[in-house]
This record gives sequence, C-alpha cells and structure tokens, in this order.
Amino acid sequence: MRNSLGVSLLVWAVATVAVAEEKWETVSTGPVSIRVRLRPDIPGGREVWAEGSMAVGLPHVQAALRNHANFRQWMPYVTESRVLEEAPGTRLTYTQLDFPLISNRDYVLRVVEEEGHAEDGSVTFLQRWTPDNEALPERSGVVRLRHNSGSWLFTPQGEDRVRYVYRFTVEPGGSIPGFLAGVGQKDAVLDTVRAVEKRARQLAARSTATP
Repeated sequence: MRNSLGVSLLVWAVATVAVAEEKWETVSTGPVSIRVRLRPDIPGGREVWAEGSMAVGLPHVQAALRNHANFRQWMPYVTESRVLEEAPGTRLTYTQLDFPLISNRDYVLRVVEEEGHAEDGSVTFLQRWTPDNEALPERSGVVRLRHNSGSWLFTPQGEDRVRYVYRFTVEPGGSIPGFLAGVGQKDAVLDTVRAVEKRARQLAARSTATP
C-alpha cells in the first residue's frame, strides 16, 4: 500500500516525542543504538528500540523482509516460517523460534506494509506487525507468544544505504527463570539487524549478477 509521508511517518513523529518523555535504558551504542524499557502491563514484557543504517539499497531490504517463507533459511532462531494468507500490502504469517535452554516459542502475526515519500522524494518503507494468534491453534509443547508487535521503518540515505528504526514489544512467554529473562536481549537484536542486512546484500549481489 502507498500513502504520503504525512501518513506513514506521522506515527513515528509522535512516537519519537513519546520516547523523549519516558525512561529507556541504553544497552548498546555505536553503529547500532539499542534502548530497552520494561512493559509493566505485560508479564516480563520489554519494548526495544534500535536505530542504525544498512549498507544496501531499499529495494533489496524490502525483498528480504517480504519473503517470510524463507525466514527459516537466514533469520536467527527461526526454525519454521509460513505465510498463511496474503493480499496486497498485508499477510498473515506463522513463525516458530528455537532458543537455547527454553522450550520453543511461536506466534502468528498480521503484517502490514506501507510506502511513503521523504522530503527529497525518495521512497520510505514501513513494515508493522500485530499479533493474530486466534488465526491458528496452539501447538503442543510450543509456547505461544501473545504480545508481539512492532515495526521496521526504512529511509534511504543515497542509492545503496538505508537508515532504519526497528521497534518491537515482546514477552518471554511461559516460565523462564528471572536471570534468563533479559539474557541475550542485546545480542538477539544485533543478530537480527545483521541478518537482515546480510540477506539484503545477498539479494543485491544476485540481482547484479543476473544478466
């Protein structure tokens, strides 16, 4: 779906102001800035905000993130990824995760994508998701994550670089010892960001090699 920058990014302008008014803990600085805050309304829940840039063009990032069925081949922790329904600008997806020390987790998401335009006329890309767990029954032995929402926002910085804001809220799900609840929080975000960039660059290389 396409809409103007005023629609696509207005939500983010408001969100940025809200962030300035709330308490976040900075867990990473440098090329990837990561902030985290607790969500008292969600047992064990955390909200994560990551920012940085990727050395790859926007079309290849879009191609990577739109092919959910292939996530299991390159996205960290993902062992199963399926598209349950698809329509222009939206799809229903199923994902199962395999983490060390704890049982597998899964979730069903409604993913929506929007394109807008920055002031210089370049195309921006917003992908956001919300839980839709009632669309698929729970599996025995797998913990269903019920609070999983978030978004990617990409803004081009020239032809072969994008700026991103990656934000999501998630719960640990099930019974997890307290000392494990926050373990790997920073690493998981960094792994995901790097995996998306790597996959997008692979797709860019393939498109260049294709006659």
